[in-house]
Amino acid sequence: MSLAGKPAAGSELASALGSCKGALAGVAAFSGVSNILMLNGALFMLQVYDRVLPSRSVPTLVGLAILAGILYVGQAIIDLVRGRIMARIGTELDEALSGRVFTAITRLPLLVGYQGDGLQPQRDIDSIRSFLSGPGPNAFFELPWLPFYLAIIWSFHPVLGITAICGAIILVLLTATTEILTRRPASAAVLTGARRNILAEASRRNAEVLAAMGMGRRLHDQWRDASRQCLAQQQRVSDVTGGLGSASRALRLMLQSAMLGVGAWLVIHGEATGGIIIAGSILVGRALAPVDLAITHWRNFVGARQSWRRLGQLLARLPQDVQPMALPAPRSSLTVDRLVIGAPGTQRVVVQGMEFKLDAGSGIGVIGPSGSGKSSLVRALVGAWRPLAGRVKLDGAALDQWPSEQLGRQVGYLPQDVELFAGTVADNIARFDPYRDPGVVVAAARAAGVHDLIVSLPNGYETQIGEGGAALSAGQRQRVALARALHGNPFLVVLDEPNSNLDVEGEIALAEAIRGVKARAGIVVIVTHRPNILSELDFVLAMKEGQMHMIGPRERVLAKLLLLQPANNANPKPVSISPKRPN
Repeated sequence: MSLAGKPAAGSELASALGSCKGALAGVAAFSGVSNILMLNGALFMLQVYDRVLPSRSVPTLVGLAILAGILYVGQAIIDLVRGRIMARIGTELDEALSGRVFTAITRLPLLVGYQGDGLQPQRDIDSIRSFLSGPGPNAFFELPWLPFYLAIIWSFHPVLGITAICGAIILVLLTATTEILTRRPASAAVLTGARRNILAEASRRNAEVLAAMGMGRRLHDQWRDASRQCLAQQQRVSDVTGGLGSASRALRLMLQSAMLGVGAWLVIHGEATGGIIIAGSILVGRALAPVDLAITHWRNFVGARQSWRRLGQLLARLPQDVQPMALPAPRSSLTVDRLVIGAPGTQRVVVQGMEFKLDAGSGIGVIGPSGSGKSSLVRALVGAWRPLAGRVKLDGAALDQWPSEQLGRQVGYLPQDVELFAGTVADNIARFDPYRDPGVVVAAARAAGVHDLIVSLPNGYETQIGEGGAALSAGQRQRVALARALHGNPFLVVLDEPNSNLDVEGEIALAEAIRGVKARAGIVVIVTHRPNILSELDFVLAMKEGQMHMIGPRERVLAKLLLLQPANNANPKPVSISPKRPN
């Protein structure tokens, strides 16, 4: 744990991987057995040259061949099981962390805004899983066996051991060089790749704007520049790993030939047998194979290590929420207590001095010029943005005292930019509840005045609307989203510009929905630029430059606003009233 009380970066990942320590111990044991069985080929050749050929014994050769064949089959089975265990470790790690990663992806924009590549955490966990499931980790399980092989070669003859050790030192130095030369370009490739992905995703979302306004070529040029930078960094990493990998393979082959030459020199001087020449060459190739494998897969290792670091930092920054005790469903009031709001990722205050209280069965309209902080206020009211200071309370309990699932059932929210999800109309209205009650879904649609529209669709409530609700018009999406906000009769219903895309029929349905919420003792908060919907509300909050300009009963506030707008009055003075509680 860090001094600040938050989990240290990487501790949650290490804990998840630690839950697989039994499987990892099994992989290590299998690797040990596999490395011992790797002596099979060298010992077979040693026996053939030193026993079979001098004795010319065919039965001995057959017996050795059968034994070697059995050991080779056993080694293949062990390597197969080891690979499958590593693949399942990667899957288990993904299973343990995927929920946290998804939650982090959805929470991060609420804390830092829409900065960077929002899907990078998902790619990071995919990178870690792919690395664990690949051949790269085998090198790290087999590298500790390098001294074991060198010791056996040394036992054949010290000169052979010195030759093998020198080659091992050179290969280890190549591995260190690979790490030094690839660290910086690999990090740069991730950053430029993220910028390229962000630009491509933004262009995809705004395809209509690009086509209509002839901006496609310009955005393509920006994307191409980012892509070239990314490819250049990736190519540099590939060149380094490829070049040093080729050098290591060539060095390993040279070392095997050197072992043959040194062994021949020892045989000539009567210090070794012919079998030792072949066995030593085979063993040195096997001893240095993990180093060669590590260099070959170094790029994947670097990518997985960067993903591990980024993911660990992200999960440490967004620790898992401890769900508070469930509270009784709110029934009486919404209180805004000295609220100060800042945009996520910045300390810039966009709304301040908010203080009012609404009782059950009432509604308030939030009005003001663009940029006055209306949308920021309602985001804080539903808990999407955490306030810099002050509190939003339901029945006296601050929003952070409510379990997230319970709070979600008591809040209905229609954002200014309506976003539906791929699925059926019923899925979207029911907020993708797998245990939804069809009667509740239909009731929400009727409350939003959209039931008749839905049943006129090709498959009614089971109509697939596509990604973002592409199969529906803007007005239809807004009305379905209104039904989603009303699903389950939430106590607090917050609507941000709910009539921006509505026709006359939709306006009537919206008014009916507002009256319905008030009639069942709910609270309605509406941001609007259209004054006609204000007639359904009890109070009006006028905002200006992020602060309360006026608040009070609808008729009084609207009358004072009209008085402040004479034709030639350039400096209107605000009317000061107590914002504590409208009466």
